[in-house]
Amino acid sequence: MGPRALALVYTTAMQEIPINTVTSANVVLELIYRLKVKDVMTTDLVTATKETTLREIQQIMRQKKITGLPIVMGKRLIGLVSMDDIIQALDKGYIEENAQQHMSRNLIILEDDMPISFAINYFDRYRYHRFPVLNKHKELVGMITNRDITTALLIEINREVEELEKRTRRAEGGILSNEMYTYYIMKNDFENAGHASTEIKKRLKSAALHPQIIRRAAIASYELEMNLVVHSDGGQLIAEYGSDRLTITVRDSGPGIEDVDAALEAGYSTASEWIRSLGFGAGMGLPNVKSVADEFEITSSPEGTTVKVSINLGTIKEEERTDES
Repeated sequence: MGPRALALVYTTAMQEIPINTVTSANVVLELIYRLKVKDVMTTDLVTATKETTLREIQQIMRQKKITGLPIVMGKRLIGLVSMDDIIQALDKGYIEENAQQHMSRNLIILEDDMPISFAINYFDRYRYHRFPVLNKHKELVGMITNRDITTALLIEINREVEELEKRTRRAEGGILSNEMYTYYIMKNDFENAGHASTEIKKRLKSAALHPQIIRRAAIASYELEMNLVVHSDGGQLIAEYGSDRLTITVRDSGPGIEDVDAALEAGYSTASEWIRSLGFGAGMGLPNVKSVADEFEITSSPEGTTVKVSINLGTIKEEERTDES
């Protein structure tokens, strides 16, 4: 598997499953036909009953940071409540009613012994965020998402990624130079939120940089990524690695920031009620980014917002030296 195929996994993982059963590289095709759904699915299930209220389900989603909850009777799956169902309940005023009245019953399921190629085709065909997984006894045993599959594939090809990084790393340092990674981020995609910032942090750690530099880069990238998820109509985060500098640029397609100066003040937020109910939108994103960046630029219009930050990879701020003492 060459660098181009590996880059495809990195740059598209935020948006959808980055492979298919026809044109993917041979090593990926081997994996998607060898791995089973049960090898990839999440088995630590969070469920509710038909008597559980939508308000309680909303609270569970917020606490567990999930966007869909299976409704069960014993081990039998009888329905599913999604984030869209919760949003409608909030909008229409029936959030206190129970799941039985509003859960989705016409479910599409996967079986745990299916190869993940089946799951990939299901995600491509139906465009759902998750599928319940049943065993041969028709019992609910797991849930599978795009991210579960992408994560499993990334783990399986990790050795090749590490070899690629070793070949491209500068001899005198640890940091990758003259490389750029693009992550496509969708609006309200909380399942994948944090992936880009995690990848950036891992790459900086592999370069054995100072922990305070890694910390600042992690804060900046995470806050910018979450701003795309929460406040924009979707966009991209671009990480450019230089020999002595990391540059992170985020661009979205709107709706823009009405008052940029106010948005840079702590506590200013335009997040909706349901976003706040999930624990996001506190108004600290851009102020946090600006405080950790060595350089910070922002432009905004109704057509979109662009934020560009730079972090010097070899410079420790004076206050960070003080923190160490």
